Amino acid sequence: MEKHQIHYGTQPIDFWIERKDVKNVNLNIKPDMSIAVSANEKVPLSFIYDFVKSKGSWILKNVKQFEDVLPLKQSEREYVSGESFKYLGKQYRLRVEPSTEEKVKYFRGFIHLLVSDPTDYCKKEQLMEAWYNEKAYKVFGESLNKMAVVMKKYGVDKPALDIRVMKARWGSAHIDNKTILINTELIKAPKYCIDYVILHELIHFKYNNHSESFYNMLFALMPDWEKRKKILDEEIVREL
Repeated sequence: MEKHQIHYGTQPIDFWIERKDVKNVNLNIKPDMSIAVSANEKVPLSFIYDFVKSKGSWILKNVKQFEDVLPLKQSEREYVSGESFKYLGKQYRLRVEPSTEEKVKYFRGFIHLLVSDPTDYCKKEQLMEAWYNEKAYKVFGESLNKMAVVMKKYGVDKPALDIRVMKARWGSAHIDNKTILINTELIKAPKYCIDYVILHELIHFKYNNHSESFYNMLFALMPDWEKRKKILDEEIVREL
């Protein structure tokens, strides 16, 4: 990938261009706020510059939201009753309750954080992260089982599943290890978005690239994948 820059008014916009075998010019703001553009080798650089400039207002608006929201949510997270936490695409209020049995449970529209010392920030953070990880393995596993049945018809065996917090991507296919790595934060997205990411990575076991054949299969198996991806990139990432 090559780094480029255009100016939208007086504001510089840095972006990366990756040449791929794709039909359209695609622009994506990643969770780390970097801007990636994919385009066919035949697309002139001047066209890409004009395309990015035409998206300038949208780019600056969304980058500003990421800059404002992400640091604020991370610095102000206190794990106290009333705080909002995202799970499977919805916001839920937290209820911190003293208990000798320390755990997190989802019940009647609330996330209940049971902890012996409600003032112990580290313990509360640990319990919440463990709960998210547990849910991630369960939900991602269910999605993998469902999508693997679809891909089995195309000669793709179900790979192993691993999860990890990642800055710049929702998932990654490790072909040699027969494993897909999924961003733990994806548990905050709706299930239909999780299905999209899982299917995307599974197709890489058939086409280990983003070629026309890759996208043809993705469109055939999930015609509305672009809508699901847009929800991830424009809505869910703001809550991370």
